[in-house]
Amino acid sequence: MIRHPFNTPRGIARNVMGRRAMLQSGIALAATTLSTSNVFADLIETPAQTEGPFYPNKMPLDTDNDLLVINDSITPAVGEITHLTGRVLDAKGNPVRNAFVEIWQVDNNAVYINTNDTTNRVNQDKNFQGYGRFLTDSKGQYYFRTIKPVPYPGRTPHIHFGVSKSGHRILTTQLYVKGHPENKRDGILRRIDPTSRQTVLGDFKPLVDSTIGELAVDFDIVLGVTAQEDEQGRMHGIGKPEWQRRGR
Repeated sequence: MIRHPFNTPRGIARNVMGRRAMLQSGIALAATTLSTSNVFADLIETPAQTEGPFYPNKMPLDTDNDLLVINDSITPAVGEITHLTGRVLDAKGNPVRNAFVEIWQVDNNAVYINTNDTTNRVNQDKNFQGYGRFLTDSKGQYYFRTIKPVPYPGRTPHIHFGVSKSGHRILTTQLYVKGHPENKRDGILRRIDPTSRQTVLGDFKPLVDSTIGELAVDFDIVLGVTAQEDEQGRMHGIGKPEWQRRGR
């Protein structure tokens, strides 16, 4: 059963926790959703996908792993609160620690924070951070608090992911909502072969004991190579997004 990762409703209503407390809360949730039997199952490499045109062209003032509240604001973003957990694993199933996991997505009104996204800009939710980052722990685990993604013209609901190690982007992919009717019409999702496609379909389940309708989803990321471990645990930084590497 999925349990609430925070102690009180107040704890999830405001961004009052530091990164360490947020990690502990999120990983506690992850521990209830991850099955140890999966560790030894046959691993399928997470398919690489397009970064898309709307990776942030200007970072928000707050880039932590709680996308619902910006800095010390008391007004949260609108949307279905979702606790997103998972692990970053290498090709052999070993946890990849000190990997930067980035996510970015549209708000509940289907607007990216990238200023080049002019569609429906007037209705942008200014309380939604739109982007977050997290450094994996010794078990390769990450945690975000965000909203369930919504569709927009031409795309089924999805969350963009970027994984960096030692200052290099090593994977760009997307997470989708399992069972969403738009999935069968999404060209980007349909390009993935059926077996690999299953690995990027997330089951957004109601969070047990939540009184406000929160959701939880788990998404393990399996890299196609064995990532080099940084034994000193140093933070080497985030790799450049695709559009910067292309010199755009």
